Parts: sequence; C-alpha cells; structure tokens
Amino acid sequence: MKKKYVITIFLSMSLLMGFQPAFASSETELLKQQLQEMSRTMEALKLKIDALEQEDQKDKEEVKYLGKRLDKAELHTATDKVSLGLELRAKADSIHYNGMLSAPSSLVSGFFTPAASGGFNGATLNQIQQGMQNMAMAGMIPPLDENDVDNDIIYTNKFHLDMKAKVNSNLSFAGRLAAYKVWGDSSGVKFNQGSLGDVTMDGNTSSLPHGDTIRMERAYFMYRQDINDIPVSFSLGRRPSTNGPPMEYADYDMVGGSPLATIINWQFDGASLSFGLEDALDIPGAAFKFCYGVGFEGDWGNSYSIQESQSDVEDVHMFGFIATLFDNDSFSAVFNYAHAWDITDGFTGLTVMPFVVSKSDQNGDGTNEYYFAQNSGGYISRMQPSTEIGDWDAASLLLRKNLYEETEKDIDLFLAASWSHTDPSRISANPFYEMMGMGLLSSNGDLESRNGYSIYAGALFPMPFDGRLGLEYNWGSQYWFNFTGAEDSLVGSKLATRGSVYEGYYIQPVFGRNFFVKLGGRFYDYQYTGSGNPLGEPKKISRANSFDGLFPIVDEVWDVYASATMRF
Repeated sequence: MKKKYVITIFLSMSLLMGFQPAFASSETELLKQQLQEMSRTMEALKLKIDALEQEDQKDKEEVKYLGKRLDKAELHTATDKVSLGLELRAKADSIHYNGMLSAPSSLVSGFFTPAASGGFNGATLNQIQQGMQNMAMAGMIPPLDENDVDNDIIYTNKFHLDMKAKVNSNLSFAGRLAAYKVWGDSSGVKFNQGSLGDVTMDGNTSSLPHGDTIRMERAYFMYRQDINDIPVSFSLGRRPSTNGPPMEYADYDMVGGSPLATIINWQFDGASLSFGLEDALDIPGAAFKFCYGVGFEGDWGNSYSIQESQSDVEDVHMFGFIATLFDNDSFSAVFNYAHAWDITDGFTGLTVMPFVVSKSDQNGDGTNEYYFAQNSGGYISRMQPSTEIGDWDAASLLLRKNLYEETEKDIDLFLAASWSHTDPSRISANPFYEMMGMGLLSSNGDLESRNGYSIYAGALFPMPFDGRLGLEYNWGSQYWFNFTGAEDSLVGSKLATRGSVYEGYYIQPVFGRNFFVKLGGRFYDYQYTGSGNPLGEPKKISRANSFDGLFPIVDEVWDVYASATMRF
C-alpha cells in the first residue's frame, strides 16, 4: 500500500512538472521520452522497494533465529545443571546402659580350654551342644554378670551433599554423598558386640558413623512419561531407601525416602516403577509403586564366589510395593509390603570380632572339630554370609493427620501398624551360630515360622517462636523383625526394638528449616534379646542365661541428645 502511494505521488509531480501544450508537435516526442524515463525510474524505484522489503524480512528471520538460540541457551542454563543442597549436623549424645548383661569370664574361658581338659576348644559340634545341655540340666550355668555402662558424652558430625539435575521434562537425576563420623574417630570399623550395626556393610555405610570417608548413599535416574493420561515413572540405581515416612517429623524435613521406615530403613540398590493414579481413580494422591532391590551379591568377592559351593549362598532379592491409598495434604494413608527370598545369615562387611571360631577335621576322623581363638590383636575380619536361612515378609500401614482444619493449630498425628513373618529353612553354617543351633529367629535346631507385630505412634504440637514439641512411642513383639539397620541411632534402631521405646524432643528453628536446634531424650526398654538380629530365637531377658550372653544383652538404655543442623 505504501509502495503504491509513493508511485502515485511521484507520477503526479512528474506530470505537473513536465506538462506542455498539446499543439506543439515537437514537444510530443519530448513528452514520450519523459514518460519512458519516468517509467524506467518507477521500475527502478519498485525494484529498490522490493529489495528493501526482502532485506527487512531477512532481518526479521535472523532476529527470530537468534531469539530461539538465546531461549535454548537459557533453558540449558536453567535445567541442564546439577543443583546442590547441603546439610551438616553436629550432635552430642549422653548414653547410659542400665543392667547390661554378659557372660562371666568363667564361662567364656571354657571355650578356650582344650576339650581334653574339660573345655570346648577342639570338641566336635555334638560334644559342645551336649556339654551345654548337660550344664543346663545340672544347673551348672553360672549367672550373668550385670553392669551399668555410661558414655557421658559422645559427639558426631553428619554431612549430606544432595544433588539434583533435570535434563528435560522426562529425565532427571538425584543423588547424595554422605559422611558420618564420631569426633576423634575415623577408623570406620567397630568392635563387634553382637549387633548388625557393628558390621560396616553395604546397608549402613553412610547411615551410621563410619569415619570421615564420603560415600555414595544414593544415586538414581528417573524417567517419566504419560501413558494414556497416567503418569508413569521408572527409576534405576542406588535407592532413596533411608529415612522414609514418618521419620520426617523428627528430622524436621521433607520425606526422605520411599519405603516406610517401620519395615525398611536400609541402603540398597534396585529399581522402581511408579504409577500416578489420582486422576484415573479420582482419589486424591493415589499412587502405586513396584520396588525391587538386591541386598546381597553372592557371586562377587566371596570365598565361594567361583567355587562349586557358590549355589549354597545365592543373591538376596527383595520385592515389594508401596500404595498411597489417599493423600489430600491433611490426611494420608500409605500401605507398604515387602518380601525377601533366601535371606542370609549376615552380610558382607568388616568388623573386629572379640574371638574367632573355626571348624576343621584336624585329627582326620571325618568329623569337624571347633576351635576358638581370642582376637587379642584386634584384627579386622571380613565377614561373609555362609547360609541361606529362609524367607521374610513384612507389611505396614501408616496413617498421618494434620489437625489445622479442625483446631486451627498445626498439630500432626501419625500411627503405623506393622507385621512381619519369618519362614526359616536352615540352621546357619557359620561356626558360631551353628554351635548355638541358630537359624532365622530360631535356636537349638528348631525351625519354626514366626509372626511379629509392631506399633509406632507420635504427635507433634506447635510451640512459641515456631517451635515443635514431639512425643513418640513404639513397641515390638517377641518375634518382630524388620530391616531398619540404617536408622540414625548410636544405640540401635528403635523401630527394631522388641519391647518399648519412649521419645520426646523439642525443635526450635533459628532461621526456619535452614538452621535449627533440637533437644531430646529416648528411653529403650528391651523385653527380648537380639532386637534387629535375624539369628536366634528371641528370649525374655529375665530368662536369659550366660550362653545367651556371649554377646552383651541390652536391657534398658537412656539416650539424651542435643543437636544443631544447618541445611540449605
């Protein structure tokens, strides 16, 4: 339009300037020449205008192209990077063991006395077991020693470096490097007192104090895709399997892991497949997740890994699912089930054993003798499973409720009911446990299936200056067994306790969740032996004898603590 307007003006001015009388024939030729010249000028002007328009279009396309490149660069900067989060906690615990029971030295020395002199050293399995039975029938088992043990103050540092990266809308990564150490100690290996927590192994390397070594606690990728309007995600790697619900209340943090901490709080590798079902079922927060993990690799690094006997100790595989039945941010219900095949009589790891038990046929009569040697040098032993001892099942239902809508106060309540089932298949072939006739929650060679139960409840109340007061209680039955050996405790997993645990704590934010202090106390009242240990039948502590006390028996424990946590 602009081009036509310019041509019209130019033509009009040219006609006005070049007009001559029509009778002047000599002028006619001149007029034709002027019109031809004007036509050529107009054509040149048209070509120039077209060229300008083409140049303008080219500039617009170049600007658009540069804009796309800048948008892509900004998107790369915003999403294709690893974001870091840091947490550092300094904590002081004062731990007091009341009435700890242990076998007297008179009984322990019998294991190092030669069989020819009336002891157990060099005796056959049948001779040892018959000797212990005869002592019990004759009332010759000496009573347990009882002592109070105090650690007035112990300090720890716990460090987390969290990593997250979003590659695109479908693919992401998450990981955590961690270190946990006791002040003044970086050995990373503990003296064995009979607990799984005394062994540095794959399931607890960074969740319990093991020196200043930084370890990979978790590292996994997540692939997301909508299938028929259902969000589906697949994840593979070292799992976020520690500090799951409802541990977030005491941690003053977001939910830290996927499995319910009532049955699984354990580092492991594996995979998950999740389905978001909220829209499909029209149920707030509805979701379903399949989980798979490997707890032990039998064909790598062990003495039997490339031997004919390797089939005796297969890998430990675990399968389960987590169902979010309802979650509207005010009330939630989550159900978790897990099954493990062929769990072993321990896990690969490092520890310092107080004594070493071995068996061999030194006299050549075709029957193994058992030999005992004190570990006076404090040598580190590499432990490895020797037997598959049976299957394990567990299930837990967790209910959580916030009462703000009802009370206009930020009060949180939670209740978890859990069940475990053990189905033993064999007595352990480990010389010590074999001598005691121990299998999966079994002793004296008796293999029986067992059911265990647990209750865990808590309440958190708002306090002045944004503080939080928490009260918790949990109880476990005689045959209760879970995999919570990575629970953050210097005493032992409270959720593995066969007995009762009472805990109270006060959390005071200083700079919100970025910096806060916590004061608390926890009381363990154990009722049965071997909490958290799959081997041996749990005995009522009041009925335990000195053979049960070859490793210390914990009865009551007080743990008073204070901590300061920085998190950003």
